[in-house]
Amino acid sequence: MAIHPCLPLLLMHIVLALHAFASSSPVQDPELVVQEVNESIRNASRRNLGFLSCGTGNPIDDCWRCDPNWETNRQRLADCAIGFGKHAIGGRDGKIYVVTDPGNDDPVNPKPGTLRHAVIQDEPLWIVFARDMVIRLKEELLMNSFKTIDGRGASVHIAGGPCITIQYVTNIIIHGLNIHDCKQAGNAYVRDSPDHYGWRTISDGDGVSIFGGSNIWVDHCSLSNCHDGLIDAIHGATAITLSNNYLTHHNKVMLLGHSDTCTRDKNMQVTIAFNHFGEGLVQRMPRCRHGYFHVVNNDYTHWEMYAIGGSAAPTINSQGNRFVAPDDVLNKEVTKHEDAPQSDWKHWNWRSEGDLLMNGAFFTASGAGASSSYAKASSLGARPSSLVGPITASAGALGCKKGKRC
Repeated sequence: MAIHPCLPLLLMHIVLALHAFASSSPVQDPELVVQEVNESIRNASRRNLGFLSCGTGNPIDDCWRCDPNWETNRQRLADCAIGFGKHAIGGRDGKIYVVTDPGNDDPVNPKPGTLRHAVIQDEPLWIVFARDMVIRLKEELLMNSFKTIDGRGASVHIAGGPCITIQYVTNIIIHGLNIHDCKQAGNAYVRDSPDHYGWRTISDGDGVSIFGGSNIWVDHCSLSNCHDGLIDAIHGATAITLSNNYLTHHNKVMLLGHSDTCTRDKNMQVTIAFNHFGEGLVQRMPRCRHGYFHVVNNDYTHWEMYAIGGSAAPTINSQGNRFVAPDDVLNKEVTKHEDAPQSDWKHWNWRSEGDLLMNGAFFTASGAGASSSYAKASSLGARPSSLVGPITASAGALGCKKGKRC
């Protein structure tokens, strides 16, 4: 993520960082956001009981997927997020930009009609795709603020090259993409706005890299097999919701927090909801540091080492998830308290409520989460963990057809 130490570039990133910081103050009582999420799930569950309802009980999907005219009402999606990233409006208030050219990726002078040309623009844009396409980028896709990348209605793959970087920008929605086989790149100039490009050192090779950004929502994407993480959020990134994604075939899946010494990540607040952590995964689903992480109604069907881990005293609130442990008797534990003795991590606030623990899985609670007297967020609004399978059955990029419910 490092940038060349030239003064104009440094000044630009200082300005962007101040803008992101101003829009990303942490929620003072994150339990209130947890309660809002739970209430949204309860309301979706009630609507699902209605006559001829197409609802699933998933409040995000039930907000838009019942509409057969979703294609003409695309920007309604921006009002459907829940959790800490619920204020991410993306390009809701801008024009529709249609990507017509999957090739010709020029990192410095992107051509109109390409995805890179769309994401660097200064104005809000809702970006869609004219047809199925595979986009192999030559350098990181550096996004500008107030953008939505919406893959619905086409099969869109960003694969085989560097992938998406959200750095010191705000209000980003990424929906309906297949992101896989992402590579490192760098030691090159890359444009991040119409009037600026700068030198990039070697990138990490993440599927989606969130670096200092805020108001970010990644929904209904399928991610696998990248060089580093599938979704990583570091260096003060916050106000993030990761939902309805299908993650497979990867080692270090999701890093939330740069390092134990990066105290900027104390403001990090992330909602992880309705995702399917599937086959071929090893660890970090997620691996958390410092902040507050609400993990609700996810399906963990595969891991090799552990599912949820962390260090530097993060708060982890696990509600209504299904955890299916591997057969290996040495790796049944869902949790991993890292880089600290028990005398320290016993004070970290990790709690499990209503989780379904299968095949010998067990969750080691700590701090207030280990206390029977803990009361906050205890009126579980998550769907029962026994229903997590059906709720997450459509996780990942959807095969939406125009003129039909998605």
